[in-house]
Amino acid sequence: MGGTVARLAEQGHDVLLVDVTDGEPTPRGDLATRAKEAQLALEILAPSAQARAGFGFAGRLRRVQLDLPNRFVEHTIESRHKIAGVLRAQQAEVIFVPYFEDAHPDHRAVTRLVEDARFDAKLTKIEMPEPPAARVPGGGTEALPVGGACYAKWVFYYYATHLRWVADPSFVMDVTGYLDRKRASIEAYRTQFVLPEKNRGVVEWVEASGRYFGSRIGTAAGEPFFTKEPLGLMGLDGVVM
Repeated sequence: MGGTVARLAEQGHDVLLVDVTDGEPTPRGDLATRAKEAQLALEILAPSAQARAGFGFAGRLRRVQLDLPNRFVEHTIESRHKIAGVLRAQQAEVIFVPYFEDAHPDHRAVTRLVEDARFDAKLTKIEMPEPPAARVPGGGTEALPVGGACYAKWVFYYYATHLRWVADPSFVMDVTGYLDRKRASIEAYRTQFVLPEKNRGVVEWVEASGRYFGSRIGTAAGEPFFTKEPLGLMGLDGVVM
């Protein structure tokens, strides 16, 4: 959903990317390299000053990393509360998580954790862990506040599936003009999608998917999402025709 991330930030939304794990170990990576790659991807997707001025808003994009163990993510109260603390700090109104049917155990575990943390974050008279500092474009950090109880109105699911099936989304976000930045943000992870020859094809089919789902809504590019709760319309003005 890199195109959606970039578009929402440029439209003035406060977007916080949450890395639940550090992503290591991997065959070619290490902690320092992964951190540099993640920062580069953040820089690529972040709205430029020119783009912000064009929309007349001041959207921003930040990134925070939790300390759950990669390859060993489990559904625990402690992990749920760490995520709930981030939701409170952000006062999140919309949450995006991996689609719940997936062959990757960590993806499935994280999605369930976030779904339950959404509920935990609204509970009063219970404290949640203080979130770590967020990384910002330019390489600096920014402290996240300890927020009060909140309940995100929406949970949307993006497709990061390892299963060989075709997505059947509830809606498709128009990301026309953002595919190049999305591709560049993926290729920022050189140890994952550039150096390993077998993974280079992922970049190609992700881009092809963007063009395909764009064709389903009559645009040049699109990203599919699923929702368990119905979206409401107040008219047809915002519907891509």
